[in-house]
Amino acid sequence: MSMAAVSACGATAEKEGSGGSGGSGKPVTGLRLMVPNTPGSGYDLTARTVSQVMQDAGVASGVQVFNLPGASGTVGLQRLVNEKGNGKMAMQMGLGVVGASYTSKSKATLTDTTPVARLIEEAGAIVVPKNSPYKTMDDLVTAWKKNPKKLSVGGGSSLGGPDHLLPMQLAKAVGIKPKDVNYISYDGGGELLPAVLGNKLAFGASGYSEFLDQIEAGQVRVLAVTSEKPIDALKDAPTLKDSGIDLVFTNWRGIVAPPGISAEQKKTWVDAMTRMQASKEWKAQLAKNGWVDAFATGDEFGTFLAEQDKAVADLLAELGLA
Repeated sequence: MSMAAVSACGATAEKEGSGGSGGSGKPVTGLRLMVPNTPGSGYDLTARTVSQVMQDAGVASGVQVFNLPGASGTVGLQRLVNEKGNGKMAMQMGLGVVGASYTSKSKATLTDTTPVARLIEEAGAIVVPKNSPYKTMDDLVTAWKKNPKKLSVGGGSSLGGPDHLLPMQLAKAVGIKPKDVNYISYDGGGELLPAVLGNKLAFGASGYSEFLDQIEAGQVRVLAVTSEKPIDALKDAPTLKDSGIDLVFTNWRGIVAPPGISAEQKKTWVDAMTRMQASKEWKAQLAKNGWVDAFATGDEFGTFLAEQDKAVADLLAELGLA
């Protein structure tokens, strides 16, 4: 057993009974966090924020974040599943990896992993360029229903990803067949944004944080957000429900570990995430990034993951993608 593993167990043992809130344990060392897509992506930002906060809050030191992109996150997922019993590694993931595990026909699935924690969720936004003829969700839906194949919707994820699942669920909610949706996939918000700004799409569907700067600058208008309640960062934007559409959609991000790790190793990760989530540094990052705290660990996260897995599989099967 390496020193890092000994110190990791030591930190857990020392912290026993502290309720996971204090900073009483020595920082955990030797942890690695894999990002299954490219630098600058939403997962990458989340993982690097987690690593920095764990460092700043004294929860863990030297958490190594590394990227292993490919096949919409499933290359990373396969690697994680192959790391069976490795209690030092975990993977940053979210709804996108759930969908990709089906559309990429991945051998490895999320049900093979050890759930650690759901961290955050983020609502989607339906956006149009400032000079779009669609001023309200009603305008857009009316035009979309007339000719669903003609109106293109862009998203920053591949088939099965959150930006693809969102317009498909929106189509279903307004009475359009998901198979009739003209979805154009972009590689992340960085590529989606110029397409929206350049009037190449009727509308864009993605996490609202991808557009915050352009919304504030008045280059992009938000027709609706997909959360249950209005969003502080976008006070003027109605929810889909406010617009008469019965749909709530959130993209979420969490952390899973390899299969076959010990209860002690799982506890080290869960405790570290619990302490990080309780820190003032994390709360500051939630506010800065417009993330909604959706913290759930272990079995609670596991149950949620199983439900998400089934819902996504059903929708993709309807589209002939799973």
